Amino acid sequence: MKLQSVSSPKTPKTNSRTPSFSDFDRTLLFSDEILLRILAKLPDSQRDANSLVCKRWLFLQGRLVRSLKVLDWGFIQSGRLTTRFPNLIQVDLLSGSLISTRNSDILLNHKMFSVHIGSHFSPESEAFQTHLLSPEVIDRGLRELANGCPNLGKVALVGATELGLLSLAEECSTLQDLELHKCNDNLLHVISACKNLQILKLVGNLNGFYSSVVSDIGLTFLAQGCRRLVKLELNGCEGSFVGMKAIGQCCQMLEELIICDHRMEAGWLSALPYCENLKTLKFVSCKKIDSSLETDENFGLCPALERLHFHKCQLRDKKTASDLFTLCGAVREIVFQDCWGLENDVFILASICRRVNILSLEGCSLLTTNGLESVILSWKEIVSLKVVGCKNIKDEEISPALSSLFSMLKELKWRPDTKSLLASSVIGANIGKRGGKFFRGF
Repeated sequence: MKLQSVSSPKTPKTNSRTPSFSDFDRTLLFSDEILLRILAKLPDSQRDANSLVCKRWLFLQGRLVRSLKVLDWGFIQSGRLTTRFPNLIQVDLLSGSLISTRNSDILLNHKMFSVHIGSHFSPESEAFQTHLLSPEVIDRGLRELANGCPNLGKVALVGATELGLLSLAEECSTLQDLELHKCNDNLLHVISACKNLQILKLVGNLNGFYSSVVSDIGLTFLAQGCRRLVKLELNGCEGSFVGMKAIGQCCQMLEELIICDHRMEAGWLSALPYCENLKTLKFVSCKKIDSSLETDENFGLCPALERLHFHKCQLRDKKTASDLFTLCGAVREIVFQDCWGLENDVFILASICRRVNILSLEGCSLLTTNGLESVILSWKEIVSLKVVGCKNIKDEEISPALSSLFSMLKELKWRPDTKSLLASSVIGANIGKRGGKFFRGF
């Protein structure tokens, strides 16, 4: 006898389930513009993670990037850079313009760029030239970059020619900040194409890397073509009184001038009075300021100058120092940082500047307490003083007059050496209680 089941036969299971709303990517409901506004609100630390979500987010996140440092020139030539980051405003092309030695563990670092080099490398401009892309390749990359990122406002580049710079200037009308390495007179011949340029840094000669000539010819091209300049830095440039005079007469909006490791002829400093609106003057890594500054009854001053800075400079020439402080007699702020030769006899010449209210001394090991006191006591308007790393300035040598002056300062940072502590007689003078800020022994 065969028994039959009374239960109904089982039907095969199917996966035909109605999709729920949670199965969809809800961000697809947002337009690109709305999603961009949302992504822009997120912190920068999440940007890399956001770009890994999907291709759409990768593209949108790239549209939010405004600043980029290029390490591979092929990224520009292939068009991937402009596709991925179409809204760039700042681009640093220095490291990307260099050819690294393959399978090399030697990394040559500079504050401006870095490159892997071989063991045969020598600190000569010819050796560095082998690590630099050809001018033709750099010009093609600049053309691609300019066409894809027309909103560029700041660019740093090296090794370009006139054609590359023209491509950048014609397509990027908003370009205001330009840094030109390995610059020469020919390149400055077309600088006038950058009509809205306000900040310019020229590097002509960089010891151990490259050597180019920026002379009075190039400075004259610069003066006539960039009349809206507000800030100018000349690094390793040549020239003389003629070129600097042209800059002063033509660039009447110039407010900040930085001179770094210059090769200028004697007497160039006499042209500074032509920069009538100059407010900040900085000297960086200069072995000499000016060996023959011409002064006579017609010698002018810089009445608008407010800040005078020296960083890693040789200041041994008393005649030049005296003439320079006379030229800058109206300054309100003086900074000395890691300068050689700043002895008492040189520093005392700064007392010519009667209106100084801010003084900063850092790494000036030859200056003594008596030298400091003789100058700052003559400044009746001083309100801020910083003394750091000046080992010959001693706490125990502080006089009552200097102690009294300290009590009147609004801001004081006093650490001439790592073990410096203000003497009890100075502490008892209520330093800083009459001022706004007091920093002691950071």
